[in-house]
Amino acid sequence: MNQHPIPSGDKVSVIDGREAWLRLAVSVVLGTIGAVGMWAVVVVLPAVQAEFGVDRADASLPYTATMIGFAAGNVLVGRAVDRMGYWMPALLSSLTLAAGMILASFAGSILQFTLAQGILIGFGTAAIFGPLVADISHWFNRRRGVAVAAAACGNYLAGALWPVVMPPLIAAEGWRFTYLVIGIFCLVTMIPLVLMMRQPAPREAFATSSSSTSRRVQPIALSPATLQGLLIIAGFGCCMAMAMPQVHIVAYCMDLGYGVARGAEMLSIMLAGGVVSRLVSGFVADRIGGIKTLLIGSALQCLSLLFYIPFDGLASLYIVSLVFGLSQGGIVPCYAIIVREYMPAAEAGQRVGLVIMATIIGMAVGGWSSGWIYDLTGSYAAAFLNGIAWNVVNLAVMVLVLWRVGRPQPATA
Repeated sequence: MNQHPIPSGDKVSVIDGREAWLRLAVSVVLGTIGAVGMWAVVVVLPAVQAEFGVDRADASLPYTATMIGFAAGNVLVGRAVDRMGYWMPALLSSLTLAAGMILASFAGSILQFTLAQGILIGFGTAAIFGPLVADISHWFNRRRGVAVAAAACGNYLAGALWPVVMPPLIAAEGWRFTYLVIGIFCLVTMIPLVLMMRQPAPREAFATSSSSTSRRVQPIALSPATLQGLLIIAGFGCCMAMAMPQVHIVAYCMDLGYGVARGAEMLSIMLAGGVVSRLVSGFVADRIGGIKTLLIGSALQCLSLLFYIPFDGLASLYIVSLVFGLSQGGIVPCYAIIVREYMPAAEAGQRVGLVIMATIIGMAVGGWSSGWIYDLTGSYAAAFLNGIAWNVVNLAVMVLVLWRVGRPQPATA
């Protein structure tokens, strides 16, 4: 596999070192390009709905399928990364993503488009999120929170970039040509970036390091299985809430008469705010821990969701979208930080993948259910209330987890 193991005497020095920061930079670029698989479908939703003549709920199904494929990929690719290292699974995923974008551009029906989004694009995109975050967590110790948050920023940088880049090309050449160009671009850029990450992660260095600054698994009065289950519930709840603005902001602006371009700009602003939120949350998590940082973000997300209901003017929506992005961006990376704080490093890929899968399923179900609620009620007000309710579930679960921190872990897993 052409990997070059790090000599045992250098493994500890690699952590937090120059190689680690270079790998993080490559990871951010890779994530920014590869995460187009998540956001492109949101931007083309109105055009796809119009071309195939379907209602809003059916038009939301390609996004839902993308998230399901993304969820499954985070677990399966995460397990492969635990066993094989990062670069080979990531290479296969990149090829799958590029093929999916190209094939989706030739879809003849909403079913074909949905299948391409779910089976190829969603699964192919998975390598640049949960597995990437788990991989980068092995390269950092003192700055792990910042590194994990920065690696996860690629996803939101993509959300800030692609919704601005795509509309002019869609307006000029159509959504099919846009998908074709993106597929080719992914092919020629992602493969070289993945090949730059062939160095295996220095995981065993954490086990051998005796440094006083080395982080150990922290005590908590929950078994790994119970903690995993609670994080899955919390992740599902927070992303059911998160999905409403992220998936439907473009369509919402269309309904209010502001147009696709304004909605795409709000999505871009929202996700740019999410990048800031993720970086700030990483710094905060390095100081107060992942659980408390997640609780802060979740509470602020709940409050910002409430603001969407009374404030639907154009200027107000820009402001609320920015506030929402600044509130919720750091939540999902905190799950990876919590896994590394309270669970064994050797299981990071699979365990992070499971929690990320729950967050993605929450996004998928939340995206579809918001469209379904809209079709039933004729407005998005009830969909926002549904998101707020699920946000409260997230808060309740994480308060329970926080209550068990610092107590000895049960003897059985």
